[in-house]
Amino acid sequence: MRHLILAAAALALALAVSITPVLAADNAPAPAMAPAAAKPYYTTTDTDIGTLIDTPATRVIVDKYLPGLSTNDQIAMARPMTLRAVQQFAPDKITTDNLDKIDADLAKVPAPKP
Repeated sequence: MRHLILAAAALALALAVSITPVLAADNAPAPAMAPAAAKPYYTTTDTDIGTLIDTPATRVIVDKYLPGLSTNDQIAMARPMTLRAVQQFAPDKITTDNLDKIDADLAKVPAPKP
């Protein structure tokens, strides 16, 4: 009987030692989540054409993918609109592929300093 009690005590001790790291891991704080990527300041969906062509860093990007747009005689009418909104009027020139490339480049342009 004495051996049975010692064996039970040893088994209980062994289980307690093997479970302790699991319990410690459950109580550990969750790893920090990576911060969400900041939303780009300039986009073809949210930024009006007037802002894009008045800002030197963004005008270069627009001119790269849509040459002549910023100097077009009728651009004044489109200034309050976004490039995505204007796309419907010239889908052969203002393609989704070009707008996606513009967005990729615009994402690298920092927000203006206040």
